[in-house]
Amino acid sequence: MSSSLDSLPPALAKIVQRFKRASDPKRRYEQLIWYGQKLPEFPESGKIPENKVPGCVSQVFVIASLDDDKVTFEGDSDSQLTKGLVALLIEGLNGLTPTQIVQLTPDFIQETGLNVSLTPSRANGFYNIFKTMQKKALESQQPASN
Repeated sequence: MSSSLDSLPPALAKIVQRFKRASDPKRRYEQLIWYGQKLPEFPESGKIPENKVPGCVSQVFVIASLDDDKVTFEGDSDSQLTKGLVALLIEGLNGLTPTQIVQLTPDFIQETGLNVSLTPSRANGFYNIFKTMQKKALESQQPASN
């Protein structure tokens, strides 16, 4: 199922619109880096294997927590562009329920135009980050087993 702007959560639709307005790849990259720079500091304690996104060339970490049935993500990467992708997804998915996140498909990346600018390994990284965030959203519903 392809996601039209209408079916996207408002925050994600707004991001997609913003990228659609950036007509050339250089502007899109600048926008991505800007998102990455806005990302709050990631706790060193979160940089553990359980939070590492598999299949990414860069080091990428994602944490999800659940508050009032709404997911809040934190993330980081050692690459500026990948950090921007993480930040874009965090801004677009924060505040949604785990069910809403799991029902999304990653094809909205095509709407942004970023998919044509990203190298195959970065595009693959984007999908891995997205899938990890979906998995973490679901896991956030489980009571912590300590």
